[in-house]
Amino acid sequence: MAHQKEQDIEALKERILKMGSLVEDAIRKAVKALVERDRDLALGVIDGDAIVNTLDVEIEEECIRFLAIWQPSGSNLRFVTTAIKIITDLERMGDLAVDICERSVELLDEPQLKPYIDIPRMAEASQKMLKDSLDAFVARDADKALAVCAADDFVDNLNSQIFNELLIYMLQDPKNISRAVRLSYITKYLERVADHATNIAEMVVYMVRGKVIRHMACEIRNSDKT
Repeated sequence: MAHQKEQDIEALKERILKMGSLVEDAIRKAVKALVERDRDLALGVIDGDAIVNTLDVEIEEECIRFLAIWQPSGSNLRFVTTAIKIITDLERMGDLAVDICERSVELLDEPQLKPYIDIPRMAEASQKMLKDSLDAFVARDADKALAVCAADDFVDNLNSQIFNELLIYMLQDPKNISRAVRLSYITKYLERVADHATNIAEMVVYMVRGKVIRHMACEIRNSDKT
């Protein structure tokens, strides 16, 4: 019985990692579609979101089945409740990749406003946070999860920097406003991806240590090494 329970847990981990990989790939392709002005790639990401949505429902059903069959307690209960929350964040990140693609397609109707340098940097940082948060989940590594929480500041700072640059473009010429606004939406979407990765990392800390760190300052989070 115990062996079967562990097999079910490992199966859940694999399914969550598969979902996370699809979401990470969607974010990468969404930003690539923006930078390369690739309509077909953007539309492909939008169409592919249905797979992520299906996995969200299937994994949630598996988690509920696990709770019903095994009636877990302690660390296993925290694992399953964390898994249910994680897939919610992953599904929302998939939606954000779709949002990026939709704005990218809209931007194709006008000339490119500026070189895309910081947006890909922001996307790369957000994707790394997502990957690291899922790695921390699988490894039950609270310290790695806390490092993800700390990395969120970098993405927030880039978002503010890009917004200020776009604001200058808007002030210089009203014709820039529609493009600048769409780009500001995209950076906000990426900032929200990082926020969702932070949510996952915070839940990993709860899963491993049984301690809720939401709404705590980064310094307090990282001082908790118990």
